[in-house]
Amino acid sequence: MSNTVHSSSNTAGILAVAGATLHYRVQGSGPLLLIAQSGEGDADRTVDMVPHLTDTFRVLTYDRRGLSRSRLEEPGRTTSLAEHAEDVHRLLAAVTDEPALMLGCSMGALIGLHVAARYPGQVGTLVAHEPVAPRLLPAQLRDRHEAELAGLQELYRASGLSGVFPEMARVVGIDPSRQDAEPGLTPQPIDDQRRVNFDYFIEHDLSAVIGDTLDPADLTRTQTRTQTRIVPAVGAETPAGVFDHRCAVELADLLDAGIQTFPGGHNGNTTHPRAYAEKLRSLLTTV
Repeated sequence: MSNTVHSSSNTAGILAVAGATLHYRVQGSGPLLLIAQSGEGDADRTVDMVPHLTDTFRVLTYDRRGLSRSRLEEPGRTTSLAEHAEDVHRLLAAVTDEPALMLGCSMGALIGLHVAARYPGQVGTLVAHEPVAPRLLPAQLRDRHEAELAGLQELYRASGLSGVFPEMARVVGIDPSRQDAEPGLTPQPIDDQRRVNFDYFIEHDLSAVIGDTLDPADLTRTQTRTQTRIVPAVGAETPAGVFDHRCAVELADLLDAGIQTFPGGHNGNTTHPRAYAEKLRSLLTTV
């Protein structure tokens, strides 16, 4: 059963979908804004940014299936990007009957691109921040970066989280020794739950990314028909040559669109929540 919300609220709900149950939260009032998180991030990953958006938007966050409170009927099963997109489709239908706004970060941005292609018009505007989408790249680059992601899985199996973290940071252009952040952030230590989430993300979600079947032509069609406005975005601190930045540039070229630059780097929504929220609000309210 779904706890459907249509007004100003701060509500948690559970939605039953094929093969899983999805945990979600709705906070604030205004047009619906779905935030699809990066990596192992669940509904609470943007805990510092959401309060800076709830005076303007009704913010919907959720645990991707396989993470935290979104349970799989078959534990350990890999979820395809098509299934992740179906989950978003069902979740949006449960909480609104109008086109939603969407911020997708990294893995969440790739899911957003699938939603735009598969369910045209359900999302009015998608801000796709550094999508991990190898299918957007020329063949040689795609092969290289898919091998890079597979290498992360191998390193994780051999060395665990502590061994794979530095290489994961390098792949998406994060330099922990130089990373800037706003003051007063909520601590998010690597606890048992995040370890479990990282395990699912690395072992299963990266496999889904490597085996993705996104057709870039579908994105141009939905853009041409003005069914979903797709806004490619990068972090100001993300180096231009890394995988995720390249994907955003290729997306912009594909759609003949400009690139929006957000505060921080690949995880600017968590390191610079106030400034990121202000940029996002300005972008979405001036469409």
